[in-house]
Amino acid sequence: MLHDLIKAEYLEDYKIHLTFDDGKNGIVDFSEFINQGGVFEKLREIEYFKKFKIHEELGVITWDGQIDIAPEVLYS
Repeated sequence: MLHDLIKAEYLEDYKIHLTFDDGKNGIVDFSEFINQGGVFEKLREIEYFKKFKIHEELGVITWDGQIDIAPEVLYS
C-alpha cells in the first residue's frame, strides 16, 4: 500500500521529520541520498536542502520540483 507524505519539518543537518497519511512518522537522515551523488549532489548545500516542499498532488518531498524522493522509499 502506498502512502502519501503529508507533513515535513526540518530538524537539523540533513534530517527531516516526516508524517504520512496513515499517521506513521519518523526522522529521515537524507545524508545517505546526498552521498549517492548525481542529482542529489545539489542537496549538499544546506540552505538549498532546507527549501524542500511537499508536492500536494503527488505526496512526495521535492526541491524546486526538480529533485524528489518517492514516498515509498521514505516510508520504509
